[in-house]
Amino acid sequence: MIYPHDYIRTMHNSAIEVFSRWAMEGRDEGMENGHAPSVEVLISKALPRLRNQFKSIDVGCGNGWAVRKISKLTDCSLSMGVDGSAAMIDKAKKIDSGGNYQVGKLPDWAPLEKVDLVLSMEFIYYLEDPFEFIKSTHDDWLLDGGTIAIGMDHYLENETSLSWPDSMNLKMSTKSIQDWLLEFKKAGFTNLEYHQTGRKVNWAGTLIILGTKE
Repeated sequence: MIYPHDYIRTMHNSAIEVFSRWAMEGRDEGMENGHAPSVEVLISKALPRLRNQFKSIDVGCGNGWAVRKISKLTDCSLSMGVDGSAAMIDKAKKIDSGGNYQVGKLPDWAPLEKVDLVLSMEFIYYLEDPFEFIKSTHDDWLLDGGTIAIGMDHYLENETSLSWPDSMNLKMSTKSIQDWLLEFKKAGFTNLEYHQTGRKVNWAGTLIILGTKE
């Protein structure tokens, strides 16, 4: 079993407020439907990097749908989720009372036991200092040989997403693909790769970045 350390800081407070409201309005189901194809790709790219009987954490897990998906994989020995929104975690526990879901205010939340896979979809750019989280994930979350797999729709090359900070009135870190890759490299990750999945007219696709802790 993995238990969280005490935590003191958070991703941008207004983002937590937005997602808590979405949980109460039932919009988390739309998030699941909208992000599911990208997360399928994310998982499929991560799996070949993982050892047998791997442990996984989904960061910004929402109602836990990806946690439950990963838990059904044959080689998964632990699948847990953490989210800054208590409303989202409450919903996850109502759907899956036996699941492992934690309220954790990031980037300072960390598991007591390291894992093999850290997965996150549509979370990282809400952090005031994404690099701090990436570095902490490398140093404090992952076992040697572990994998980070991050998906995001808001990045510089995806021009449709550039209006989101203003339209949602939220602070977001807006970086290019190469800027993000450099952040992961500086944190110590190797074997970096990226993909843009679901590309179409006026949509550059979900950016997926994977890296390994050696």
